[in-house]
Amino acid sequence: MTTLSSPPNRHEVHLEDTWDLSLLFPTDEAWEEEFQRFNNDYLEITQFEGSIGSSAKRLLELLECEKKLHLSLEKLSRYAGLRLAEDSAYGPSLEREGRLQALAVKFQAATSFIAPEIQAIEEEAFSLLLTDTLLTAWTIPLKQLRRLRIHTLSQKEEQLLALSQASLLGHEETFSQLTNVDMIFGTLFDENNQEVTLTQSNFSSLLQRQCRTVRQEAFDKFYQEFSAHRYTLASTLASSVKSDVFYAQARHYPSALEAALFENNIPISVYENLITTVRSRREVLFEYYDLRERILKLPQLHAYDLSVPLVASIQSNIPFDDAIEKVLRSLEPLGSEYVNTLESGLKKERWCDRYENKGKRSGAFSSGGYEGPPYILMNYKSDTLTDLYTLTHEAGHSMHTWYSCKHQSFQNYHYPIFLAEVASTFNEILLTEYLLSTTDDLNMRAYIINRQIDDLRGTLFRQTLFAEFEKITHAAQEAGEALTLDFFRRTYRTLLHDYFGPRVIIDEALELECLRIPHFYHAFYVYQYATGISAAVALASEVLKSGQSSQYLNFLKSGNSQFPLEALQVAGVDISTTEPISLTLDLFAKRLQELQELI
Repeated sequence: MTTLSSPPNRHEVHLEDTWDLSLLFPTDEAWEEEFQRFNNDYLEITQFEGSIGSSAKRLLELLECEKKLHLSLEKLSRYAGLRLAEDSAYGPSLEREGRLQALAVKFQAATSFIAPEIQAIEEEAFSLLLTDTLLTAWTIPLKQLRRLRIHTLSQKEEQLLALSQASLLGHEETFSQLTNVDMIFGTLFDENNQEVTLTQSNFSSLLQRQCRTVRQEAFDKFYQEFSAHRYTLASTLASSVKSDVFYAQARHYPSALEAALFENNIPISVYENLITTVRSRREVLFEYYDLRERILKLPQLHAYDLSVPLVASIQSNIPFDDAIEKVLRSLEPLGSEYVNTLESGLKKERWCDRYENKGKRSGAFSSGGYEGPPYILMNYKSDTLTDLYTLTHEAGHSMHTWYSCKHQSFQNYHYPIFLAEVASTFNEILLTEYLLSTTDDLNMRAYIINRQIDDLRGTLFRQTLFAEFEKITHAAQEAGEALTLDFFRRTYRTLLHDYFGPRVIIDEALELECLRIPHFYHAFYVYQYATGISAAVALASEVLKSGQSSQYLNFLKSGNSQFPLEALQVAGVDISTTEPISLTLDLFAKRLQELQELI
């Protein structure tokens, strides 16, 4: 299952290596029954139209009705999405997802009156409603919704926006189908002269091979396929940016960036501080590239030379069950409840879909909801240490969801993405500390330190580059510039030069990387990886130093009961300052010095 040979078909995968979706719905037929129930019931929400603000009792009835429907829709959506992720080319899953999306649009249109009516309640009357004990459990979401008042449109306008979503967000499905189904990357021969089918899932693994010929061929073949579709992808990315700008302008935000930050009450200075602070410390990254070029003894450093481990003698071969054990041991500072719950989920309850199969969605993710387990999708490869880190990363998301669901009501459990990346990268930091503490082998220590350097490079420097690209492209659309393929390539190449420095050769094919990053088709997400790891470094440092995890666990339990900056401040981190980012850059510099001394 973990070799780089052609992946199996879905029906050939061992049951114990798949997730158990019966914990959501026992069968596809059971999903269909729930779908029909929702389809029959969702219009009952319209009975409240025109009377929401008449009394606290009426408002409560509306909120409870909406909650019931959202619970059903969330469960339906998770199952449909997870089944599609198993095999993106499987007809019944595509049909199921398509039908649900169409119904979800109708539901959004049916509920489009709710926000405008709540926003229309006079300030004095709204304050009086909040004092009623009937609405105590709903105070937080009502206040958060009320804050959006200045960007909420009339009922008819909200209904039109809801109906337009399926059309305006079509770029996401186009990108997914093109890159996960239609693209064929061909084959190549590895260092053992074995033919390997190149896929999106094993591309990163091949770039870590010691044989430079394998790395270069994988890079060239991979981007040849993207080049063949470059105009389609550029058009799709442009549509994504235009969609973001349209929604921001329709709701009267100053920019698409500010629209993305407003809901979580994130000042634009947080975004700008990240870019400014990271840019000011690029020299330490250039120093790392100098070291990499010397150790690898290369005449020139290319992008396909940036992922190969610098300690060539260390070969990773960690079966999935062993990976679980390493993850669990590394998380022991968080206490028995955390570790035991995760152990049961990964070993007994089959939270995780482990290995690659044909048509399966590439990469990894955690899919959490208020009902059912917080599932994890993996495409695990035993020869890639990165996949061990991916497992603990996604476990961090899943356990964040588990704690939030356990301690918050449905209306307050769904923590924002800004906080999600803290929990996942926190786990990665603990894994590194555990691995370093369990070996005296100098080569292994160098390997692990190199791994953390590369992780910090990928999460802090690289994601900040991505964040700057998103900021530039959206600002260009807002200024009326044409978002052509040449514009994307030119913009991205400039940023690559800025962040890679003088040592790294920018191959022309690398300009197309901006077209293949999935998060660019759902913009202003990536900066949260960088802020998340900065907050995580500060939190992990405190847990390891003090031996106390209660403050961090309380953060996991808080869900969406506070705005992100407030939740982090309570946990002891102020991400509105540059201090956490500087602390993370200091860690990068420290690890680089340690690596130089070891090697």
